[in-house]
Amino acid sequence: MSGYSTFANPTEGEPHEKKGFNAKEVILGHVKDAHDWHLLDIAGTPVTIPLPVIIYSKERGLSTFSSSQFHHGHASHDGYRLVTDHYLEEKGLSATKYVPGKVIAVGADDMPTNEEIYDWSVTKNLASMLIGAVLLLWIMLGVAKAYTKRGSKQAPKGMQSLLEPVIIFMRDEVAKPNIPGAYERYTPFILTIFFFILINNLLGLLPGGANVTGNLAVTAALALISFLATMFSSNRHFWGHILNPPVPGWVKPILVPVEIIGIFTKPISLMIRLFANILAGHIIILSIISLVFIFGSLQPIAGFGFAPITIIFNIVMMMLELLVAFIQAFIFANLTAVFIGQAMEGGHDDHHEAKHH
Repeated sequence: MSGYSTFANPTEGEPHEKKGFNAKEVILGHVKDAHDWHLLDIAGTPVTIPLPVIIYSKERGLSTFSSSQFHHGHASHDGYRLVTDHYLEEKGLSATKYVPGKVIAVGADDMPTNEEIYDWSVTKNLASMLIGAVLLLWIMLGVAKAYTKRGSKQAPKGMQSLLEPVIIFMRDEVAKPNIPGAYERYTPFILTIFFFILINNLLGLLPGGANVTGNLAVTAALALISFLATMFSSNRHFWGHILNPPVPGWVKPILVPVEIIGIFTKPISLMIRLFANILAGHIIILSIISLVFIFGSLQPIAGFGFAPITIIFNIVMMMLELLVAFIQAFIFANLTAVFIGQAMEGGHDDHHEAKHH
C-alpha cells in the first residue's frame, strides 16, 4: 500500500521535518486521483511514477510537461502549480476555493492568478483505466484468436478455458433472460461492461493500485453509458407506459412524474452503488493498516503487538474485497441488461400473451 510516511515531504534545501502519522492524509491520498502515481515512501522520500501534465490556457496556449516538475507540490513550473495543503497553509488560501490536488495558474509571486485553465492531464486513474483497457483488449483478442484457430468444437485451453464459462454464463443467465429476442446483439456490450469494471476492480486491490471504480466521475461515466444504451433501445410501449401509465386518470398526474424521475434514478443508483462499495472497501483496508502506525506512534511495542491482528483482519478484508470486485461488476452488468430489456419490452397485452403461450 502506498503513502505510509511518518515524515513530511521536505522542500528543497530544507531538512526533514518529523511529524506524527496522519491516517487521514494516508487514506485520502490513496483513494483520491493524482497527477503522479505514488507507490510508497522510503525514509520519508516518496517514490512515484511521473505522469504527463497537459494544460491549456487561452492566454498561454498548450503546455505539456512531466508531473515531476512540481516536485510533489513544492514547486511551480511554467506558471502552473499543484495545490497542496502545505501550499495553502503557506499562502493563507482557502481549501474550499483552491482544492488540493488540482492544478492552478500562478504568477511570479507564486500566488493564484484565477486564470481559467483546462486540465487534460493523464492522471493516476486515467493511466490505470488505460492499462485496464489494454488488458481487456489483450485478453479478449487472445480468446477470440483461440476460437478462430481451434473452433468452438474443440476443448478450450489457457485463458480461453478460464473465460469461456464466464462468457457463457453472462450470455445465458444475464443477457438472454433479460433481453429476449435481442440478446445476441447486446451480449458484447454487457460483457465489455462486466470485464472492464472487473479488471479495474482487481487492479485497485494491488498494492499501489489506483482507486478507479471508487471514483465518482468514473462510475458516473459508466452509468451514463448504461443510460444512453437504455434510451436508444427504448420503444413506443416503454414511453407509453411512462407518459400514459395504465392507471385511473386522477392518478396519472402523480405517477407520470414518478415514472420520469425513475428513468434517471436507475443510472444514478448504478453510479452510487459501484462507487460506494469500492471506496468503502479501500477505506476499511487502509484504516485497519493505519491502526498499526497509530499504535506504533503511541508505543512501538503496541504497534508490533497489533500487527498480527491487522494482518489477519486484512487477509479477511482482501478476500471479501475480491468477492465484492466480482459481485459489483456482475450487478452493474446485470442491471444494465435489465434496464435495456425493460426499455425494449412490448405492451402488457403482448407480454401476457407471450407468457401464456
